[in-house]
Amino acid sequence: MEAAALEIRVLDAAETLLYGRGLQTVGMDEIRNESGVSLKRLYQLFPSKERLVEAYLRRRDARWRASLASYADARPADENKILAVFDWLESWFEEPDFRGCAFVNSFGELGATSEGVATAARDHVDALRRYLAGLVASAGHSPGLAEPLLLLVEGATVTAAISGGSATARRAREAARTLLEADRS
Repeated sequence: MEAAALEIRVLDAAETLLYGRGLQTVGMDEIRNESGVSLKRLYQLFPSKERLVEAYLRRRDARWRASLASYADARPADENKILAVFDWLESWFEEPDFRGCAFVNSFGELGATSEGVATAARDHVDALRRYLAGLVASAGHSPGLAEPLLLLVEGATVTAAISGGSATARRAREAARTLLEADRS
C-alpha cells in the first residue's frame, strides 16, 4: 500500500482514539492496532508520537475549518454568515462523538511540554480569528468585533463539552446577535 494511503489510515485511527480518549491515554500500539499498520511502518511515517499528534491536529484543523466555512459561506454575505457559525456549532455539538475542541483538549494535556501541540492549538485559534474577522469585514462591522465573536465560539465549545448539550450554541448565537446590533448602533 502506498505511503499516502497508510498515512490516512494512521491519521484516521489516531483521530478516533486521540480525540475520543485524550492524547496521553492512547499509545502507539493502540494506533497500530486500530489502523492495521505495523508499528515499524507507523514509526517510518511518524517518527514519534508527538509528530503523529501534530499531524492529527493539523489535519483536524483543516477539515474543521473547511466544514465550518462551507456551511457559513453558503449563507448570504452579511450577518447571516456570522450567525451561521453558531448554527454550525450547534450541529457539531449534537454529534455523538463530540468531546469539545480538540485543540483546547490537546493544549490542556500537552501544551506546556510540547511546543508542537501548543503551536498547532495557537494556529487553529489564529485561523479561526482571521476567518471571523473576514466575516465581520464582509458584513460591514467594526474589526474589533471578531475577538468577542471568537470568545463566544470558544466559550460555547468548552461549555458544550462540559455540559453535554448543544443549547450553548443557541445562547452564543443570541449573544452574537446582540453584539452585531450594538455594533450597528
